[in-house]
Amino acid sequence: MAFYFLSDLHLCDERPHSTAQFNAFLDGAARGADALYILGDLLEYWIGDDTLEHYPPAFVPALRAVANHGVPVYLMHGNRDFLLGEKFAAACGAQLIADPQVISLYGEPTLLMHGDSLCTDDEAYQNFRRQVRDPQWQKTFLAMPWTQRVAMAQQVRAESQRLTGEKPEYITDVNQSAVEAAMRAHGVTRLIHGHTHRPAVHDFVLDQKPAQRIVLPDWYEHGGVLEFDPAGYRFLNL
Repeated sequence: MAFYFLSDLHLCDERPHSTAQFNAFLDGAARGADALYILGDLLEYWIGDDTLEHYPPAFVPALRAVANHGVPVYLMHGNRDFLLGEKFAAACGAQLIADPQVISLYGEPTLLMHGDSLCTDDEAYQNFRRQVRDPQWQKTFLAMPWTQRVAMAQQVRAESQRLTGEKPEYITDVNQSAVEAAMRAHGVTRLIHGHTHRPAVHDFVLDQKPAQRIVLPDWYEHGGVLEFDPAGYRFLNL
């Protein structure tokens, strides 16, 4: 038995191999998990739960089957799918969790985050994040016709990709001071997050104690999962 953590799948029609890998994982290893945590950006974008009526994602039945198998499934919002709601979660048999979230991982408090809020050097993105997380903005957006929302999401996605390519690497990565502040605020020495697409394990000292930050992989080239069991952790390439 193990806990599985994944993020940044960015599932969409343009990358059917990623959806196929995810479904294979859900039909296999995921069914034996203690819990499955998806820490944001499960989808390339999400324009509201009424999308389920027009375009239900292909992986929904497989994710629901994992939950029906008795595995708790937890979903966290990412920077692309922050409009995921309770209707979507219910269709997947999942529970939406807040970002940040602290869990006990075999007795050790562990902080889970998507990770975008830690990229504090990217001031333009943080301003955009505050805007789209505003309840009034979301209410206005969700009241738009479905086709208009699709067009806006695609435009924002293209602009985001362009701007990210123009920014220095340190701007789009997490800020170490923000990392330490978040961990200190939640009283933990371990953090697991995604968002940056830079999978790694960072060991450092926090308030004279050993600390660790584990960054999850994205799924652009192939699927990647962090497996955590009583013996330790490992990255699994699918």
